[in-house]
Amino acid sequence: MDTTISPMYKLSIHEHPLLPSAMFIDGKCDGCQVIGLMYGSYYCNEANCYSWFHKDCAESPLEINHHPSHPEHPLLLTKMAPEERGTPCDFCGQEIFSTCYNCPTCKFKVDLICGTKPSPSVIEHPVCHDHTLVFLKKRVEEEKAPCEVCKESIDGPSYSCLECNNVYFHLDCVNLSKEVDHPCHSIHPLIKIMPSESLIDDDDDAQKSCSLCFVQPKNVLYRCSICNFTLCLGCTKRPPPLVVDDAKTHTHPVTLFPSKIKFTCKVAGIEIDSFSYICLKCGFIVSVYCVGLPRLININRHDHRIAFTHHLGHKGANCGVCRKSVRQYYGAYSCSICPKYVVHSRCAANYSAWNGVELEGIPETSEDIVPFKVVGDNLIRHCMHEKHILLLLKDYYMVGDDYKRVRCEACVSPIGFGPVYSCQECRFFLHEKCAHLPMKKNLVFSPKPYVLEYQGKAVYCNLCRLFSGGFKYTNQERWAYSFVDVHCSSISEPFVHNGHLHPLYFVETKEKRPCDACRGFRDGYMLNCSACDFDLCFYCATLPIKLWHISDEHPLTLYYGRRQKATRQNWCEVCEMELDSSKWFFTCFDCGVALHDKCVLGDFSRLTPNYSIHFRGKEYLVILNNLNSRPSCRSCHDRCKAPVILQVNDEHNGYICSNSCLYRVI
Repeated sequence: MDTTISPMYKLSIHEHPLLPSAMFIDGKCDGCQVIGLMYGSYYCNEANCYSWFHKDCAESPLEINHHPSHPEHPLLLTKMAPEERGTPCDFCGQEIFSTCYNCPTCKFKVDLICGTKPSPSVIEHPVCHDHTLVFLKKRVEEEKAPCEVCKESIDGPSYSCLECNNVYFHLDCVNLSKEVDHPCHSIHPLIKIMPSESLIDDDDDAQKSCSLCFVQPKNVLYRCSICNFTLCLGCTKRPPPLVVDDAKTHTHPVTLFPSKIKFTCKVAGIEIDSFSYICLKCGFIVSVYCVGLPRLININRHDHRIAFTHHLGHKGANCGVCRKSVRQYYGAYSCSICPKYVVHSRCAANYSAWNGVELEGIPETSEDIVPFKVVGDNLIRHCMHEKHILLLLKDYYMVGDDYKRVRCEACVSPIGFGPVYSCQECRFFLHEKCAHLPMKKNLVFSPKPYVLEYQGKAVYCNLCRLFSGGFKYTNQERWAYSFVDVHCSSISEPFVHNGHLHPLYFVETKEKRPCDACRGFRDGYMLNCSACDFDLCFYCATLPIKLWHISDEHPLTLYYGRRQKATRQNWCEVCEMELDSSKWFFTCFDCGVALHDKCVLGDFSRLTPNYSIHFRGKEYLVILNNLNSRPSCRSCHDRCKAPVILQVNDEHNGYICSNSCLYRVI
């Protein structure tokens, strides 16, 4: 295999070096901000940058002289400062968010497209209209007018006819050809079809979406009615290359096959109905979306690098992402350290798992992620408590009031029994396993690594649906899983739980599915066994197997519903309500005591007592429910049963017993 590494280019359009890529990317160019398919583009290989550029945008000239909109001074290619982003282009009026051309003398700015490909100020003989058209900037305050060609509203610069009232045209619609020749369909010309013509609306078999990018055009489309072939306007302007010469894809150049066919991609190992590139000499065929895949990458579901191979060579392997079988005679990614770990090409190079960095030619370094330094026998200095040294107590045992009050600073669970690290100068405790939590961790919820933090405030974990204090893993992305508590972050694949016979794997679902432990409906991430159709939510997956409770002198054990022999006790010791033996709950097999999991733990068990949290403009104090009588909840008016509750700090005061009640507080 050719191991030549692509050269890096330091181009002025971006702060990091850029690499050429043969990949077909459906995204936004960071130069011109146009969204669509990009071929033969440039990309940034810096971690967490995710910048892609059209080839012509990346190679934009550093200086433009005699620009039609500003001929008196040269315009210089400039990266906009954050405080300047959103200022309008002085040529077209559209907002600029990235690179622009700037006049240092006059502060005149134009965006990348207006700088390199400015629209003419006057079109004397337009294709779409009988009169001369003039260029208009984006109108800020006026209502959006429809385009005379495609009938879609105009939100940006346009062309207008001075002889006709209220006649406007999109810049892209002014010179639309009635037919085009396209390399993806060279045997026939493609005919322009407008929405008003509706030539294919009544034909159920007609190809209404673009045959290349699979998006259904909203306004203009080009079509060959003989071959049932359709392209959107964007794909007619940027056709894919006829030949791709990329060593990562194949040893020989591959040629575009300009017909949509059903085939098995040699790189992905799956059957695809799309365009392809072929090598007749080798009988090699690859989907356009598998061209140029990286050779060496990291994904968030595995701790080692994985490398692409054109021939997996062994059968019976399941994909480490989707869990489906990987075909042995096709391309896949595999791990040299873990021989059985393989991933489908498409699953590995998906941006939900891959951080976008090609690791070929980059030496592997071992990053120090240990959160403490050993300073003596059984003595450490932890990064979250650097002012004092922690001592390891190997056989620590705590009961009574101390058990309820003293908690691990990381997981906020009570310090019960087992080895713990203790500060001899203040009441700072860490379970031994919590002291070893790594500073960085790959989690399946983001392609970027998570960082361990101790902010001293509670956050809401969207996985277990609980407020969590203590340590947490954070991610720079602003999405639902930016914060993950240490309980949910401890789950990795395959997840082995005593409550199920088979290993469980992460699955993300948009529809609500019932958890087989609590019967509650959840969407988002769950743990699943596809063989048994078994689902487990993160709240139930992170329930402790054993714990102490004031109701019994023995440790309570998590009971897994019908899979174990049911106790004769059918009533919860705390709330005195009947237990559903099909749900998980806690029990003492010595005494027969049984309790609901919510009565043992509650929704605020991961919050540190005597700490305050802020939610929807109100302050709440976390307290232990150890008053002489159980207080009444301000929201549901029932007696608070959970061991940890919230006290409302406002003019009405009162207590809150659960998350659902917290959301109903006025």
